Amino acid sequence: MTAPACRFCRAPLTQDFLDLGLQPLANAYLTPEQLAAGTEKTYPLHTRVCGSCFLVQADDPVPAGEIFDDGYAYFSSYSDSWVAHARAYAGAMAKRFGLGPESRVIEVASNDGYLLQHFVDMGVPVLGIEPTANTAAAARERGVPTEVVFFHEATGRDLAARGLTADLMAANNVLAHVPDIGDFVGGFRHVLKPEGVLTFEFPHLLNLIEQVQFDTIYHEHFSYLSLLAVETVLKAKGLRPFDVELLSTHGGSLRLFCCRAEASHAETEALRALRAREAAAGLGRLETYGGFTARVEAVRAAFLAYLAQARAAGRKVAAYGAAAKGNTFLNYAGVGAADIVACFDANPHKQGRFLPGSHIPILAPDQIDAVRPDDLLILPWNLREEIMAQTARIRGWGGRFVTASPEPRTWD
Repeated sequence: MTAPACRFCRAPLTQDFLDLGLQPLANAYLTPEQLAAGTEKTYPLHTRVCGSCFLVQADDPVPAGEIFDDGYAYFSSYSDSWVAHARAYAGAMAKRFGLGPESRVIEVASNDGYLLQHFVDMGVPVLGIEPTANTAAAARERGVPTEVVFFHEATGRDLAARGLTADLMAANNVLAHVPDIGDFVGGFRHVLKPEGVLTFEFPHLLNLIEQVQFDTIYHEHFSYLSLLAVETVLKAKGLRPFDVELLSTHGGSLRLFCCRAEASHAETEALRALRAREAAAGLGRLETYGGFTARVEAVRAAFLAYLAQARAAGRKVAAYGAAAKGNTFLNYAGVGAADIVACFDANPHKQGRFLPGSHIPILAPDQIDAVRPDDLLILPWNLREEIMAQTARIRGWGGRFVTASPEPRTWD
């Protein structure tokens, strides 16, 4: 069988990273009617690493239009911590780069305006680029002008032709979501002003490997990113990084500051240090990526053992956070509503539906008191502290919190 080609450099992909089998789309929450129809689709979720550019990527991708449609259920503003993160970013960027009424900030994958609203409040002109109509509508309602379009090189040319160039461009947690990463990155050079700054935020592949964060793998994520791979893509498209910040978001992310290749921004020691760290960890060697499957299988076995013990002890297990990463985890583990009675989530667009694959019902958080779980499994482990604070009342009936990765852990 012919090996698939790298979606960036077209080299043959001969090295497996992780095969998670057939999985439903992680954000395709089912209505009762869809559940009853029994027509839920599944797709291969198989990741490999390119031995040429070291881009880790999923093959057999689902067409983007099947993922980011008008029913797309992820609204950034339902996470208080993420909105606070965006507010802090806006303030820091405005100060560092002197943004004001004569500037323009453009965000790609602007979702419901969770970030750009803070620049609007500061009087900085903004434009959102967002492919999903329902989240774009929510952004406009909060005063964030938004165009509904996928961003790629042709989009960048069109924006520039209309005079819509940017002093700052933001692309947070979107770089992994694009099937053609080269075409996507190629759009930014057209829109950036000569000394403009582009920031990407993305989960760091090194953390995924070291902390066995395999549940961040799902169909919406076509790529799993290192500085090594991203820098290669940037260089091919006339861009370069010049600084980096290490973030705690999403289990450990990078905020990469980029510019046109010929811009005057000086490269920082932080960027050089991260390059050295990745090199020392072996991200430029194929053998580093082998053996990950065995570590993931060990996480699954430990979680299933926890569930068996909870069942034997008569403990009722529910979950919190109808997150994509949780759906990958539950479906890989092969558990369902017989094991986990409900999943609570603050997003009203998800409530009344069912998790894809596992078919666990999604309830509003105010129903926790009626369900009274003994164990509350926190699926978006990156928001553990926020969720524990919001649901601390379960301790009143002896409830405890549980996280599953990299091993089951209880938080009394």
